[in-house]
Amino acid sequence: MTATSTVLIRTREARRQRRSALPRWVLIGAEILVPILLLAVWWFASAGSTNTFFPPLQMILERTAALAGTPMFWGDVGSSVGNLLLSFVLACASGVVLGIALGTVRWLSALVEPTIHFFRAIPPVALVPIFVSLIGFGNETRILSITLSALFPVLISTIDGIRATDPDRRAVGRIYRLGRWDRIFSVALPEASPRILSGMQVSLITAFVVMVASEMLGSSNGLGARVLLAQQSFMIADMWVGILVLGVIGYAATALLSLFRRRVLRWYIAIRQQEKNL
Repeated sequence: MTATSTVLIRTREARRQRRSALPRWVLIGAEILVPILLLAVWWFASAGSTNTFFPPLQMILERTAALAGTPMFWGDVGSSVGNLLLSFVLACASGVVLGIALGTVRWLSALVEPTIHFFRAIPPVALVPIFVSLIGFGNETRILSITLSALFPVLISTIDGIRATDPDRRAVGRIYRLGRWDRIFSVALPEASPRILSGMQVSLITAFVVMVASEMLGSSNGLGARVLLAQQSFMIADMWVGILVLGVIGYAATALLSLFRRRVLRWYIAIRQQEKNL
């Protein structure tokens, strides 16, 4: 098979894939429509419910509107979102800095990596009682437990990304006599950024889970604490309100991070698209 025929075949395949791919507006519409359909099914399926633990959706939404008018509700939302945001930023910053150090200094990595893999093998939620026992029930305990639990995905992905830098690009950096930091920030980090941002997505999910768990354990603030208190007080509608609000916060956080990832990796997405079209 000649090179010309190979290019023609790939061009036809690329055109066929573009024709078969759904338009972007269809995907966005489906993303919006599916939750609406699920809520509609829930609304009609629970309309006549007399089960104490599964109240009608109408009752839950009415209770949501009532709680949304109270300062306590927004205080709990602010506490949860604030702890999540602060801990996630601390975890990402620490993970990237430590990952660069461990990815470039081999002897340091050999000393530290066994300890890292030991602690990352422990379920994140299991760390919460340890921090509570050592530090107490303060807000600092929740931030520390969330940060350390969310640290490892970013740290591991940064180490792998730095080590996977193309040797040819490293050689070019040395030929142009770039300094160590210039090679890291101009060559290694841009190439490792897709892995780092993928690690951040995993880190966000971990941080969200540990946030709820830490609030349920010995805390009187935050949505996790309110959900547990409502369940223990048999205020089932309030419990469902907290669960729905947590779901909305989690979805919004994931959507914002995905948007940030697409913005940062526009160059990478464009390169991958060109490779598909060849």
